[in-house]
Amino acid sequence: MMRSGNPALRGSIFTGAQAVSGEKAMTIQGTTNKTLISLGLVMLMAWWAWGNPQVSMPLIFPAIIGGLVVAIVTVFKKEWSPITTPIYAALEGVALGAISLAFEKSYPGIVKQAIGLTFGVLFCLLVIYKSRLIKPTENFKLGIFAATGGIALFYLVSMIAGFFGVRFSIIYGNSLVAIGFSVFVVIIAALNLVMDFDFIEKGAEYGAPKYMEWYGAFGLIVTLVWLYLEILRLLAKLQSRR
Repeated sequence: MMRSGNPALRGSIFTGAQAVSGEKAMTIQGTTNKTLISLGLVMLMAWWAWGNPQVSMPLIFPAIIGGLVVAIVTVFKKEWSPITTPIYAALEGVALGAISLAFEKSYPGIVKQAIGLTFGVLFCLLVIYKSRLIKPTENFKLGIFAATGGIALFYLVSMIAGFFGVRFSIIYGNSLVAIGFSVFVVIIAALNLVMDFDFIEKGAEYGAPKYMEWYGAFGLIVTLVWLYLEILRLLAKLQSRR
């Protein structure tokens, strides 16, 4: 069974999803192209949101909620991913643009650093994956999956607690423990990229249907958005200690 830490690219996704005779199959190049299109849409909408704060700021939560709904639909209806993935990318772009602007106002220059580090991590992890310096064994995948699930559960609990006025300093504070937690989350998010690369490669080898290229792109965008936000949070904690 193939397993990815990314819940959008879980192990059973290719079960029963194989191109039929005469139908085009998923390829790595095709997935790369779809990822670039989706990433370009994220950046375009983020640029728009950045330049139109009066409109985009009130749209942060609607965009986040809308993106979550579209993501859930995509996970359960992966054959819709050629339509839902661009929609998800656009919504996430609006949210990221507005959130980034808020961070930039508090910590000038932080967004450029976060973007540079995110793409730097993406490039490094791709090289590491291609060179097989990290082998995505089943035990390794299971560990990343468990860590990702634990982080998601912790964030969910902290969000619910926030409605009752309880704030977890490990997330919102700038103590050494809080910084260490952010470093750990960034590492787990980065390692999810290795899992995603492996998952997409196996999908191409398996001969999944062509629409799975969009689904693979969706999974990578999910990871990259998460990685960027965590790097942004980590940089904010570090700068707030100055």
